[in-house]
Amino acid sequence: MPAFFCLSYNFAAKLYCFCSLYNNVHRPSKLAVGADFHCFKNNIEPKWEDPVCANGGKWTVSFSRGKSDTCWLYTLLAMIGEQFDHGDEICGAVVNVRAKQEKIALWTKNAANEVAQVSIGRQWKEFLDYSDSVGFIFHVR
Repeated sequence: MPAFFCLSYNFAAKLYCFCSLYNNVHRPSKLAVGADFHCFKNNIEPKWEDPVCANGGKWTVSFSRGKSDTCWLYTLLAMIGEQFDHGDEICGAVVNVRAKQEKIALWTKNAANEVAQVSIGRQWKEFLDYSDSVGFIFHVR
């Protein structure tokens, strides 16, 4: 598995298509240390230089190594299933696998849209049933 993998999820509008794909890729716990796995909306690149992401930010949650698989799946299902009230503000999600931890980040389009950002963060935390704090970082050009 490459250290960087990007999945565009526009084509996975139907759940069975997504499940077919998801069942054939490694979970975060099975990825090599240093791997990053991205799932972004169609035509959005997983980089801050992409014009859609340039003024955004990211919500992040952290897990000890090998513990993020379920939350990664729930994040993808919430995005693809359009469960966020402000889902149009979401660019995509990233999981980073490091030696001692795994991080999942939800990238957003417009960090200045406080109402949307707070809503996304609260809903995501609820979807994940995540009890620790969820952090938000503004992307600064």
